[in-house]
Amino acid sequence: MVSLNSIDDICNAIISMQVRGAPLIGLTAAYGFYFSFRENSTWDAFESVSNRLIQTRPTAVNIRWVIEKARDRLKNVNTGSLKAEALLLANELVVEDAQICKMIGHFGAKELQRLWDIKCKRAIEKGQPRPIALNVLTHCNAGMLAASSWGTALSPIYQATESIPIHVWVDETRPRNQGASLTCWELMQHGIDHTLVVDNAGGHLMQEGLVDCCIVGSDRATARGDIFNKIGTYLKALAARDNQIPFYAAVPMSTIDFNITDNYQEITIEERTGEEVRTISGVDSQGVVRFISIAPPGVKVSNFSFDVTPARLVTAIFTEKGIVEPNVREISSLMNN
Repeated sequence: MVSLNSIDDICNAIISMQVRGAPLIGLTAAYGFYFSFRENSTWDAFESVSNRLIQTRPTAVNIRWVIEKARDRLKNVNTGSLKAEALLLANELVVEDAQICKMIGHFGAKELQRLWDIKCKRAIEKGQPRPIALNVLTHCNAGMLAASSWGTALSPIYQATESIPIHVWVDETRPRNQGASLTCWELMQHGIDHTLVVDNAGGHLMQEGLVDCCIVGSDRATARGDIFNKIGTYLKALAARDNQIPFYAAVPMSTIDFNITDNYQEITIEERTGEEVRTISGVDSQGVVRFISIAPPGVKVSNFSFDVTPARLVTAIFTEKGIVEPNVREISSLMNN
């Protein structure tokens, strides 16, 4: 359990990834304004707090989205009411996020149902037994632990399991192992069949016909559908394309950077400390978290947090307003719905 009681706590929790996942990072940042105004109830603090929040995770666009929401909502509020109004806004965004994630799951589950129907039909045509399950591969953690509830990439799975059998291949997701520690935990809590695999197993599973589709979340998406997600996502998309397997991204509109239509190279890709790669953490038999070195001391490390999956490798994007193809025209149309 993490206790957050100040803007310093908020920033430290985001930087250390005690709070992670695009929607939850944004929601946590929203409460940062409340804590800031509690300490200094003047508008002067707004810009400095905004800059601090942006620097915590520079690739995550949800922080910028929250800042603009807060600016529009609070800029004309009298000084004495800033703290209360900031808290009200943050609470409203939590409720809104839950509904957004639920709708992403609603539309995504329909697509999973369609894939299941196709899989069953093909089995019948070939005189084969009914399939056991629809096999979905996911990378990192984009579930309830990364949002207020439901999550993004896991929301379609949660909702689809009400009507079809699903099995999930869970990438361990080095170096912080969010898949192994978080996604597996979530799926166990929901009783959803799943199997943990090493990060480099995805291509082999696809070649063997053991993956029906991939679903990932996103920390940022461009207006044409390029997906910034946990490092390793791009390789899964390449393997999926080579094996004619649908590759989906579950993306709230708050995660879409509508200002970037083509040159995604201008977006900063966060680099984290090399210690995340040199060491691995886990809980020992006594329940104590320990860090173990897995590389020679002092070895040089490159540790990019995200990579970019080009829109051409993305089959479709699940949003709270529906499913769209990854192109500027379709994604821009979401603004008018």
